[in-house]
Amino acid sequence: MLSQTESVKTFLTAGELRRVHHIALNVKNMSASKYFYGKILGLQELIGDEIPETLLELVAQGKVANFITPDGTILDLFGEPELLPPDPNPEHKFTRAYHLAFDIAPELFNKALQVLEDHQIAIAYGPITRPTGKGVYFYDPDGLMIEIRCDPV
Repeated sequence: MLSQTESVKTFLTAGELRRVHHIALNVKNMSASKYFYGKILGLQELIGDEIPETLLELVAQGKVANFITPDGTILDLFGEPELLPPDPNPEHKFTRAYHLAFDIAPELFNKALQVLEDHQIAIAYGPITRPTGKGVYFYDPDGLMIEIRCDPV
């Protein structure tokens, strides 16, 4: 049974987040990472008109690369040359994930904002509007940045 406080909160229901839209990773060596994901793992790098308009300049500068996985999920690589792991021993766990992005229908974007507000989840930044749609960024309980985004209407 829900408490009186929970009964007035908004929740996203199963299926409202449609899919993982993209995963963003910070990488220390962009050319080594592009070789790894593109050549060794065989992921298709987005080039030309496939590159999202909002990333064209960063891709041209060599600061970002985008790949598409066989299931259609985008893998964004963000070059961070000064990036160091928390421990030089790679056997110790650490993450270089930048954020995990979920796609939602444009008509449900404001509901997602209300859910965050109802549960007092602090917004890291946003909501922001880009040519590729709207997004809002916040952190999960372990500090991983999460994005909920939608296509433009």
